Amino acid sequence: MSGRVQIEYCTQCRWLPRAAWLAQELLTTFEADLDELSLKPGTGGVFVVRVDDEVVWDRREQGFPEPTAVKRVVRDRVAPGKSLGHSDRSAQE
Repeated sequence: MSGRVQIEYCTQCRWLPRAAWLAQELLTTFEADLDELSLKPGTGGVFVVRVDDEVVWDRREQGFPEPTAVKRVVRDRVAPGKSLGHSDRSAQE
């Protein structure tokens, strides 16, 4: 299974570094599972993560994501069953 991830971030808020860091985390974890990862400039305080056009994280509803939380929701869609190592264990404790 593979997928496309898009991180839309607010340019007015200068959130490119945060989006790029999250992108790096996802690419490192899912390098063999993703077809594409893109950064989409936006405005108005947006910080949204989509997998195959489905919103899986929205800062307005859930706050800024921890990388492990985003990795879990991305994994569930692009690589179900993939172990995330310590990221999985911390979620179960």
